Amino acid sequence: MIHYTACPICNSNNIQEQLSAKDYTVSQNIFSIWHCNVCTARFTQDVPGQDAIGAYYASENYISHSDTKKGIINSLYHLVRKRTLGAKRRLVINETGITKGAILDIGCGTGAFLNTMQEADWNITGLEPDSVARAKAAELYNIQPQEPGKLFELTQASFNAITMWHVLEHVHELHAYIKQIEKLLAPGGKAFIAVPNYTSKDAAVYAAYWAAYDVPRHLYHFSPQSIETLLGQHGLKLTAVKPMWFDSFYVSMLSEQYKNGKGNIIKAVFNGFKSNLKAWGNTRKCSSVIYVISK
Repeated sequence: MIHYTACPICNSNNIQEQLSAKDYTVSQNIFSIWHCNVCTARFTQDVPGQDAIGAYYASENYISHSDTKKGIINSLYHLVRKRTLGAKRRLVINETGITKGAILDIGCGTGAFLNTMQEADWNITGLEPDSVARAKAAELYNIQPQEPGKLFELTQASFNAITMWHVLEHVHELHAYIKQIEKLLAPGGKAFIAVPNYTSKDAAVYAAYWAAYDVPRHLYHFSPQSIETLLGQHGLKLTAVKPMWFDSFYVSMLSEQYKNGKGNIIKAVFNGFKSNLKAWGNTRKCSSVIYVISK
């Protein structure tokens, strides 16, 4: 168990308990979420260590590992995924300025995004901690992800693009990962880090029921300010913030289920729409955002 006496992002001891949230996916346990008054990051307090966290991913409902289509929410997720995969591919190409290159996907899950990039003739490398997800990637796409420890054995300055799609919030070795990303980026390369944004409207609406807190699997809960603080510590800079419009609807559907014991799709869609409307003129208020990063 990890108990923080200082913020894991900026190391300030000006921290305080903010709220408590329940693990609805596996354990049903309650976890405390703390807030840093300096960098505005939030973090889950008393989380399982790296050797113990695996048990909290052991659910067929954890979609990034199982690729399940069970239930209406997961079915809808698959329905929009093809579109979002294409959007991610275009984003990588547009931001790097190249049509072919080498890409590293950290936390590649079952390999859907890497497959999309491979079909576009990119040279792909994937890292994934979960053995079930690695096996699924091999079965579905003939992709062979490596274990995450390989991150620190890869050749420096060898990737035109490095992606982490809803992964950074899961990583125990947060600063080591960001430092290594800086080393692995080739000249002109870009990193793309997508994370939930607790400063969004849907997070405010659902509070402790907000599904994107996803304790204890989400170790950190980022704001745009805290991301910039983290990047600056490791010689990286934020060059763009891109919206993930579908996430507000997906997260709201799960949040409704957590709050009321069943999914109210109409209400969830309404809250997702309100969240996106709030973020229309300010991407930094989206339910989830993609941070585009360079050296």
